[in-house]
Amino acid sequence: MLPIAGSGPVERADAARNRQKIVRAAAKLVAAKGIDGLALDEVATEAGVGIGTVYRRFPDKGALAQALLDENEREFQEAFISGPPPLGPGAPATQRLKAFLEAYVDRLETHGELLMVAETETPMARFVTGAYRLHHSHLAALISEIDPKTDAHFRADAILAPLAAAQYVYQRRSMTPEQIKKGLVDLHRPDA
Repeated sequence: MLPIAGSGPVERADAARNRQKIVRAAAKLVAAKGIDGLALDEVATEAGVGIGTVYRRFPDKGALAQALLDENEREFQEAFISGPPPLGPGAPATQRLKAFLEAYVDRLETHGELLMVAETETPMARFVTGAYRLHHSHLAALISEIDPKTDAHFRADAILAPLAAAQYVYQRRSMTPEQIKKGLVDLHRPDA
């Protein structure tokens, strides 16, 4: 079973309270200052905890960014696992693939800079999260349904590559979200 966002070991009550204080403080700072508000020492001060407490919970800004994205990631997973079609079950795989790409771009438009920190602060962070593995598994299943003869795992990685947050943030300098969506859909048509 693949890990779902927000799943993990049960925390002690005081550790869970500190975690929530830190995440709330980080969200407040990011809302006020943008991604620069994610400085761990400022988060500690805002949360009213020591910097060591922050580092025990979140070893770097990337881990804290992932925590800030947790609720959004859960909603996204729920939408493609059990939500209404075409993103969720009940639509043909080609439509679901297109809907997945478009929904992912929407997430990047809203949370691109925060996702970029979550994916790049720690080397390889993007690829070792449960979220990436679930996205990859979902895409591989759709691809296998569309074209059983293709290497679905390779193609899933190829589809996810241009969805890296840093790539998206860079592309947004000169492209609209609609252009990026169209380009991704064109790039990943089953007959391409």
